Amino acid sequence: MEKDVKVSKHHIWASVEDRHVYLGVTNYLQRELGTVISVELPDVRDKIEEGEAFAEIESVSTVHELIAPVSGTVLAVNPHLEEHPAIVNEAPHSDGWLIEVRVEDESELDALMDMDEYYHFVFKDKE
Repeated sequence: MEKDVKVSKHHIWASVEDRHVYLGVTNYLQRELGTVISVELPDVRDKIEEGEAFAEIESVSTVHELIAPVSGTVLAVNPHLEEHPAIVNEAPHSDGWLIEVRVEDESELDALMDMDEYYHFVFKDKE
C-alpha cells in the first residue's frame, strides 16, 4: 500500500487511492501500545466521523481508542485481525491495516501530515 500516505496527529495513517482510504496505526503507536491482543472495528457500511473514535485496540497494558482522521463509510475491515490481532505489531503499514473507507470530504485529507511532517511531530520533543 505505497500510495499517497498521510498521517494524523492521533497516529493513524491513511493510504489514499482516489476516494478510497485504508486506515491503520503508525509504527510509533503500535510500539507505544505494546503487543496487541484484540482489535474492535466498525462494521462494513458503518459511518465514521473525523475526530471521533472509530475503533479500539487492546494491548497487554492498555485499551486505546483510535480517532478517525476522515469521515466516510466503511467499505471493508481487515479480516485477519480477528484471528491474528498482533499483525498490527508485525506489519502496521501493510498487512496490519484496519479498515477501508470511502471518504465523504476529500478536503479532510489536506489536514493530515505527510511522513516527514509526522516524523518531526513525533520526535520534536526528543531532539
